[in-house]
Amino acid sequence: MLCLIGSLSALAGGVYQEPAEFIDQVFDKNPPKAEVLWLDKTLKEKIADILDHSYNGLRVRYWQQEKRSAWILEEIGKEKPITAGIVINDGKIEQLKILAFRESRGWEVKHDFFTSQFKQAGLKDDQQLDKKIDNISGATMSVRAVSKLARIALLLDQQIQ
Repeated sequence: MLCLIGSLSALAGGVYQEPAEFIDQVFDKNPPKAEVLWLDKTLKEKIADILDHSYNGLRVRYWQQEKRSAWILEEIGKEKPITAGIVINDGKIEQLKILAFRESRGWEVKHDFFTSQFKQAGLKDDQQLDKKIDNISGATMSVRAVSKLARIALLLDQQIQ
């Protein structure tokens, strides 16, 4: 029984898709050149408000074609980073995909039943999503982290449009 539980935990986390593969897929194997958004003090403060902790980065890479942008972002779940690829189209989330999950619990956030909730979500004036995202029992911290990443991607997209 312990071997079965251990093997299930080992299957839960890991890299599901490399960021470069995600970007290639999003842009049909013809991605635009990566661009850089430099974060000024005001934008860093808004990101910190969403994260509930400071953000130390100076810039964020993104890919953009017209009103469509793609972002690779990371946030800590409980102890380790969750990497997500997020596509914004005309101010709404088109796709959110978990690219890497490194925690031992909460890996359910990688499934379509969870990530599909973010489709067509936008950002309200108070930096909250305009859609309700259902929690997953036992994965609360992972759900919070992914929701924060979605909000940040929408915020950053507003800056480049």
